[in-house]
Amino acid sequence: MPATALSKRSIEDLSQDELSGKRVLVRADFNVPLKDGRITDDTRIRATLPTLRYLLDRNAKVILTSHLGRPKGKTPELTLAPVAERLTELLGREVTLAPDVVGESVKSLVLGMKPGELVLLENVRWYPEEEKNAPEFAQQLADLAEIYVNDAFGTAHRAHASTAGVAQYLPSVAGFLMHKEIAVMGKALEAPERPFVAIIGGSKVSSKIGVLQHLINKVDRLIIGGGMIFTFLEAQGLEVGKSLVETDKLDLARELMRAAKEKGVEFILPTDILVATGINALAAEATVSVNAMPADLMGVDVGPQTIERLKQALGDARTVIWNGPMGVFENPAFAEGTRAVAQVLAERTSQGAITIVGGGDSVAAVEGMGLADKFTHVSTGGGASLEFLEGLELPGVAALNAK
Repeated sequence: MPATALSKRSIEDLSQDELSGKRVLVRADFNVPLKDGRITDDTRIRATLPTLRYLLDRNAKVILTSHLGRPKGKTPELTLAPVAERLTELLGREVTLAPDVVGESVKSLVLGMKPGELVLLENVRWYPEEEKNAPEFAQQLADLAEIYVNDAFGTAHRAHASTAGVAQYLPSVAGFLMHKEIAVMGKALEAPERPFVAIIGGSKVSSKIGVLQHLINKVDRLIIGGGMIFTFLEAQGLEVGKSLVETDKLDLARELMRAAKEKGVEFILPTDILVATGINALAAEATVSVNAMPADLMGVDVGPQTIERLKQALGDARTVIWNGPMGVFENPAFAEGTRAVAQVLAERTSQGAITIVGGGDSVAAVEGMGLADKFTHVSTGGGASLEFLEGLELPGVAALNAK
C-alpha cells in the first residue's frame, strides 16, 4: 500500500526556527498550458500558493523548481519566464527567474538571497539528467538548499532527480498540496465511509486495469463509463457497432466482472447508449438499448435511462472516487452523461459525502462546468492519482522523511 500522509513529515512539522533564514527548495508542478507564450490555465500555480505563503511568512528563502513540457535540451520556448511573471502577480512580490537550473551563476544568485525572497530555477527538464535521476545532478540541486519540500503530486509517480533524487541529500517533507492529495485519497482507499462507489471511465480498459483490479477489493459499487464500456459489452456477447473495443482485453473484462460478482461488488454498466456516426458528429443519431446497437454506428455517451440509474447508485454514496468521463465529453453533444455525474457528485458533496475527482479528462470536465470547487478534492495529478488508486508506491512520496 502506498505511504499515507500520516506516515510522512509535512511542512507543518517544521518549526519557525527550522525555516527562518533557510534556503528551501520547493518542487512544484508548474507544467501549465501555454499559447503564444501566455499561460491559459494557472490552476497548478495557484495550487502551490499555500505552501509558498507558509514558507515566506516564516522568513524562508524559497527556491522553486519545476518542469514544463518535454523539452529537448535548453529549449527557449519552454522557459518558465511566464510562470515567474504569473507568480509575481499572485504573490505580490518579485519572483526572480534564474538563468539556468544548476551551475555557478545559479549558485551565486541563490547564495545572495535574503529571507522572504523567491527564485524560480529554469525548466528542470532542460537537463536529461533530471529524468534519468542522475545522482550528481540531484546533488547539484540539493547543494542549492538546506531543506526540500515536494509539493508536486502531479509528478510524484516519477523517480526523477527533482522529485526523488534530491530527497536523498536533504531533510525532505511534503508541501500542503502533496499532503492533501495523499491524505484525502489515502483515507478514501483505506478507511472509506460506506457505501464506497468508484466511477471509472475513459477510452481504454488497458489504461485502467490496475485501478479496476485494486478497487474491486475496496468498493461496494463500481460504475463503468467511457469508451471502455464497449469492451465489457462485447465480452458479454453484445453487438457494439463501430465503438472502440480492445479485443485483446475481452477475457480480462470477463474476469473483472466475475471477480466483482464473487466479492459482492455491484458492477454497473450502461443499459442505454447514445450512438452517432463518429465522435465529431454534430448530434447523436439515436438512443438505443445496449442490446440493440446498430452495426454501422458507434457509442458516444450513456443514455438517459443509464443516467437515472447512476443517480440512484450515487444517491446514498458516502465516498466516491471518479476517474474518467462517461462519454466523448469534449464534444458538447455527447457531454450529458459526464455533466450529470458531476452535478450529482456536487450535490452529494453538499450533503456530506467525500468526493474525489482524478485524471486529466474528468478534472477538465468539472473545471469546464465550473464545478471544481464543489468536490471534496480535485486531484492535480493525472498519472500520479491513477497509480495511487492502483495501490502503487509513488517514488516522490516514498522519498520523503518518515515522521
